Amino acid sequence: MWKNTVAVFIGKRSAIFLLALIFSAAACVTLKKTGAYAVYYNVSLRKLPVYSVEREDKKIAISFDCAWGAEKTDELLRVTKEYGVKCTFFVTQFWAEKYPGYVEKIRSAGHDIGTHGATHSYMSKLSEDKIVNELETSCAAIEKITGEKVILFRPPYGDYNDRLIKTCEKGGLYAIQWDVDSLDWKNVSARDIASRVISRVKSGSIILCHNNAENTPEALPEIFANLQGRGYEFVKISELIYMENYTVDADGRQRPAEKT
Repeated sequence: MWKNTVAVFIGKRSAIFLLALIFSAAACVTLKKTGAYAVYYNVSLRKLPVYSVEREDKKIAISFDCAWGAEKTDELLRVTKEYGVKCTFFVTQFWAEKYPGYVEKIRSAGHDIGTHGATHSYMSKLSEDKIVNELETSCAAIEKITGEKVILFRPPYGDYNDRLIKTCEKGGLYAIQWDVDSLDWKNVSARDIASRVISRVKSGSIILCHNNAENTPEALPEIFANLQGRGYEFVKISELIYMENYTVDADGRQRPAEKT
């Protein structure tokens, strides 16, 4: 009687254990297929650009996308110089070819210059061959002026897919997004731009601005003074990101591999 009871008990435990294994396997498959796996385990199953960087030294980066117009660029360069800020400009091929003098001014001031594509297209909709052409021709146009290799790329419109990010990696380019959007492209006021940026920045943040936005030059002094006063240091994106031995989590935050 006692032996039969034990046998039944063991049998039930085995069945429960087997059911648990089946449930766990099914759950893992479901999580991976739905993308919830990435959220639950905080890893990315898709290729992501770098939105921000895991750092504890309060280094941050401010970037300017350049596609149309250059009227505000001199003021940006003046203000960044006044506050000792080094930043990153992402320029399209047609902007570089139209304003080579500004490309050289930016380089001479010690800022990063990355590519923003050749034609400012939605590049997730392009074939791999067309993506390669966009990247190669735009980098060549910039390098012809600066004499320096381009290693940074920002997808126009912030639009990307796995194909684009993988193609960037093959070409030796680091794809860069942002975690702080100034909304200067909406022509909001200088006060609103400054308030948004100041309230959202954290160590390792990448700030999105535009070189020809109407109120950005007026907003920069408040942004720089406030954040520098709180101990933040503005650096170029090439100095902010990790170039090797890193991972990018499900939020697009780049981390040293040993800390994951």
